Amino acid sequence: MAATQSTTFTADHAASRQLHVDQVQDLLKLQKAAQKITSILDLDQLIDQIVNDVAVSFGCMEAEIFLYDEPHAELVLAGVKGCTLHGKGHRLKFGQEGMIGYVAATGQMRYAPDVRLDPYYRACEANTLSEVAIPLQLGSQLVGVFTASHHELDAFPQEQLRLLQALCTHIAVAVNNARLFQRERQQNEVMDRDAREARVIQQGLLPRSSPYVPGFAVSGLCIPAGAVGGDWYDFIALDDGSWAMVLADVSGKGMAAALLMSSTRGMVRSLAEACCTPSEVLARLNRLMVEDFPSGKFVTMIYAVLNPAQRTVTFATAGHLPPLLVSGAEARFLPNETGLPLGLAYGSFSEMQVQLPENSRLVFYSDGITEAANPTDEEYGRERLKQHVLRSEASTESILQDVRSFANGAGLQDDATVLMVRA
Repeated sequence: MAATQSTTFTADHAASRQLHVDQVQDLLKLQKAAQKITSILDLDQLIDQIVNDVAVSFGCMEAEIFLYDEPHAELVLAGVKGCTLHGKGHRLKFGQEGMIGYVAATGQMRYAPDVRLDPYYRACEANTLSEVAIPLQLGSQLVGVFTASHHELDAFPQEQLRLLQALCTHIAVAVNNARLFQRERQQNEVMDRDAREARVIQQGLLPRSSPYVPGFAVSGLCIPAGAVGGDWYDFIALDDGSWAMVLADVSGKGMAAALLMSSTRGMVRSLAEACCTPSEVLARLNRLMVEDFPSGKFVTMIYAVLNPAQRTVTFATAGHLPPLLVSGAEARFLPNETGLPLGLAYGSFSEMQVQLPENSRLVFYSDGITEAANPTDEEYGRERLKQHVLRSEASTESILQDVRSFANGAGLQDDATVLMVRA
């Protein structure tokens, strides 16, 4: 009798040990599956991976994932393995159709050990005998429903159901993350497309070519730091044979600055056609911007008129950097009473006139030039600009190239614009 008891104890112990080993294996299987699915951010790839892995790992004849389409109160088949009746895109009404609709509405798992006896089961594959449907939830938020079917009766023991429920918690998180990633990627693609279109439009607002001015070479170049920017320059032919030249820098960056720049351009061109002096143009423009611009937004600007017959440039500035004049071996920044940036407050602007003798150069520039920094945060500065412009071969292109070389991989953090008038 003692031998019989010992044999029974040994058998029970072996069975318990085997159960423990099986549970450990199931947990390891769950951990491995969770690690795999949480590393996938492509939604379609993720769902296909899940239904295929579950079908293989658990010996299911069919596995499906339905995602909840809340606006339409429907469940959409997003991933399927083994079903010959329905494909991706098949829709079920929320709370109305089959075990899936029931689970979606109640948020409770439903297990049918014999589908022939379950009132909610909707027939699919002819040899399906047992099926489980598990909600995919994040807190109280329904993400979808997972289902698995088997050709045997009561094919999902309690341990396996608990494992599937745990796995569905990971599936819900992974699906939600993939959806968020997909949505963000789509939004970024739209933004990138809009930014490219905006860049094309903005580039179209810049002069297509340099103006022909007898006795002078006039050129400009603008490099935005991003897809679009707030720097802008223009050449405007005036009725008396003079040329208006404008360089402006709108506060801020990106699309908002680009929109304000476009608005400013339209107003400047309209005022320039009235043949006003530079100070009058800035005063009238400032009045319009104070009244119409959003609070806190402003524009720095230099507005100049080149008179080729008199070989003079008359300019007025609104919070902008002083022009750089090179004559012979001397380079100097022109002193001028700088008015407030446009759009902040009503005010007046002073003018200055300079002669441009033969071989002289006059340079207008934005702060993206002088404030460009290298990897150690040292700025390009006015002195480097002055030394570069003293070279006889200096041009708008060479200035920007010199600035980029100075930045040495740090990249331009602000729009960089240069105008040059060479006599």
